[in-house]
Amino acid sequence: METAEIRRRFLDHFERNGHTVVPSASLISPDPSLLFTVAGMVPFIPYLTGQQAAPYPRATSVQKCIRTGDIDEVGKTTRHGTFFQMNGNFSFGDYFKEGAISYAWDLITRSQADGGYGFDPAKIWVTVYHDDDEAAALWKRIADLPDERIQRRGLIDNYWHTGQAGPGGPCSEIYVDRGPEYGPDGGPVVDEDRFLEIWNLVFMQEEITDVKAKDDFVVVGELPAKNIDTGMGMERVSYLLQGVDNMYEIDQVYPVIERASDLAGKRYGKTHEDDVRMRVVADHIRSSLMLIGDGVTPSNEGRGYVLRRLLRRSVRAMRLLGFEDRALPELLPVSRDAMKAAYPELESDFARISTIAYAEEDTFRKTLQTGTQIFDLAADQTKQRGAVTLAGETAFKLHDTYGFPIDLTLEMAAEQGLSVDQDEFRRLMTEQRERAKADARAKKTGHADMSAYRELRDAGPTPFTGYEELSTDTRVRGLIRDGVSIPVAQEGDIVELILDRTPFYAESGGQDSDAGLITADGTELEVLDVQRPIKGLIVHRVRVRKGELLSGQEVLAQVDPEWRIGACQAHSGTHVVHAALREVLGPQALQSGSYNKPGYLRLDFAWGQSLGQETRSEVEEAANLGIRRNLPVSATYMPLEKAKEIGALALFGETYDEEVRVVEMGGEWSRELCGGTHVQRSSQIGLVTLTGESSVGAGTRRVEAFVGIEGFRYLAKERTLVSQLADTLNVQPEQLPERVSRLVGQVREAEKKLAQMQRAAAQAQAAELSAGAKNLEGMRFVAHQAPSGTSADDLRTLVLDIRGRLGEAEPSTVVGAAVGENGRPVVVVATNQRARDHGIRAGELVKAAAQTLGGGGGGKDDVAQGGGSDASKVTDALGRVEHLVGDVAARRS
Repeated sequence: METAEIRRRFLDHFERNGHTVVPSASLISPDPSLLFTVAGMVPFIPYLTGQQAAPYPRATSVQKCIRTGDIDEVGKTTRHGTFFQMNGNFSFGDYFKEGAISYAWDLITRSQADGGYGFDPAKIWVTVYHDDDEAAALWKRIADLPDERIQRRGLIDNYWHTGQAGPGGPCSEIYVDRGPEYGPDGGPVVDEDRFLEIWNLVFMQEEITDVKAKDDFVVVGELPAKNIDTGMGMERVSYLLQGVDNMYEIDQVYPVIERASDLAGKRYGKTHEDDVRMRVVADHIRSSLMLIGDGVTPSNEGRGYVLRRLLRRSVRAMRLLGFEDRALPELLPVSRDAMKAAYPELESDFARISTIAYAEEDTFRKTLQTGTQIFDLAADQTKQRGAVTLAGETAFKLHDTYGFPIDLTLEMAAEQGLSVDQDEFRRLMTEQRERAKADARAKKTGHADMSAYRELRDAGPTPFTGYEELSTDTRVRGLIRDGVSIPVAQEGDIVELILDRTPFYAESGGQDSDAGLITADGTELEVLDVQRPIKGLIVHRVRVRKGELLSGQEVLAQVDPEWRIGACQAHSGTHVVHAALREVLGPQALQSGSYNKPGYLRLDFAWGQSLGQETRSEVEEAANLGIRRNLPVSATYMPLEKAKEIGALALFGETYDEEVRVVEMGGEWSRELCGGTHVQRSSQIGLVTLTGESSVGAGTRRVEAFVGIEGFRYLAKERTLVSQLADTLNVQPEQLPERVSRLVGQVREAEKKLAQMQRAAAQAQAAELSAGAKNLEGMRFVAHQAPSGTSADDLRTLVLDIRGRLGEAEPSTVVGAAVGENGRPVVVVATNQRARDHGIRAGELVKAAAQTLGGGGGGKDDVAQGGGSDASKVTDALGRVEHLVGDVAARRS
């Protein structure tokens, strides 16, 4: 049974039983304490905790999930993967244990001909929480399971929570006996390879906090209602029903292994080491495909860093398999074809997805080249010291700074007869992880910190009146300081304020929050920021300028009208620029992020190369022509599915309700899902002036622009600058390009002549220095302290010229030169062949000189370069070189 069919049967089963089918939420978690959606229940947390009333009593979904905590174990076992799909059914205060068990048993044991999965009831085992007598009795009554196939376990195995503060509860897990060839008998308490868990039924009834471990947390109390949250592992059910041994061999994954095997010329199943690498490739390619599909782009932090790591591990694994060409163009389309039956959007969006992925591979291939050069230098220095172990610090630097995988470092070290100090590497990695964890804890705003907000949210959501008015009479619902509700705020205090209703726009959808004042008799508050810490609740961060503020007080909330005009212009301008990009570049130039505030906007979009000046001008013109057409701007609420049907564009990574707001400019020219504030007609934007375009990650570009009066001011500054240049050069503005070009040509010609003169002077100097070489016990030695202004390249050229004049044959010759330019001294040493025959190495001499300069260096035996930080020691450094050469000469004589 194909995985897409398993998915269809699951959703059909629960829809027939009164459940609302809910589409998968984005892999990007709305919970600020989670990078990704890690479980099927994450999108339903507000309903399970009672923060919000559920819009339906029963729901079912197939949720996309990512977990990367065990990323290093992927492929090593057949149980670890990063992307997975969780089939779930949910009850929000409706049915409880009996219903959950009945629905699960019916689906898994009903025959395939009748729409079920057809598992043999005699091979089903279950576990329950150790004191859950009710669940055990229900399994006996509903499924007629004997006592020996109902096993009891403790908190670690049969209590479920996300690992964060929030909802939790005892659970009952369903296992399938795969047979004696997979392990010993005795049920899941004996062996979980033979007895494979496929479904976890969570009886969610408690709210927990202070989560330290799976079995170490504090129960806050009972949830407002008893809920059901179940999770069936799609991949596990797939490989059982498809008759294969593990998740890597199912129809959605194995085609990538087959293609990787063909490309590398390695047979899957022959060696464990190669099998691990092929499984890493298949898992990470699929995970990357799904992440980019949901709007994640590679970067050096957060979600983007995880994606970058997945992609680079894939490329690295292919390299270790022996395939060194571009791998992703060969593998990503295979994963797309395997997944598109379940996720058809992957095919329609593949141009954008592949552009981002392929650009990241190209970047990594360059990184590998750079890292290889750094590794080679470190390996040479290690061997020169007579050591056989590469420093762990070097391996860590390659990994952390250059993205060079440790496995590749180990492999290359072994090829050169070296080992790596892995203990030191692991110590440094551990220190880095601890720093990252501490930082994450400091930034975390999970459910444990939300109690004060939840209490205020229980009174209902905060209505936003700002679409219709800028001034609203309202009442203070609550005040919060440092996460705790307070009754009063005094003059000078900065507090968080919740109103019964508000005209202030909370930062979201790329639009900055509104500014303005909140006033009452004798009280004035300055609004500093407006946010939505939990869904439906608008929180104002305010400074009490004068008077005092009481909870329950009547106030007047007033948005700064100039601020709002600028905000509307900027947000509408963002839509216009997005439409212009798609008009000029094509539909694949989709927005992936944005930020706008009065007078300014930036927009990130999918594109794999820099925009030339001509293309930028086209985009700017298309945007301003749209503005000049005075297009009507409208906002309409409609079901999400209808919005998709009419082609409304959604921002990647955003989570949308079933009812959405669609903003249109000129109909389909610009049609986007958006909750922001906008002008009424496009001409009110005034002007869009593009000021910059840059890369913000593989396959993603960013444009920036000034809008409205700020756009005019930017152009006015440029006009003034042009006028000043024209006056300085005594030409008309339109003649500036020609005049500047002519001046640049003259400067280049002058620089060329100067360089010729400098070379002639250097040659003359080289001849003079060669003639003045010292005789050190039969060895020739030249030392030269170059004048300030001499570049490192010029210094190197001079040294090689002198050595060339003195020749490679007898006698032994060493040439050293140094310069102390700008406090950053440089030293270069060269030796001829005869000197090297006598054991004199340029790299060793430079190392000694550089240490005198307070730095380091090295290089080849014939020529080497180093530097330091103490320019006052240049003479001493050259003296050190002469002393070492003299010692060798004295020993020879």
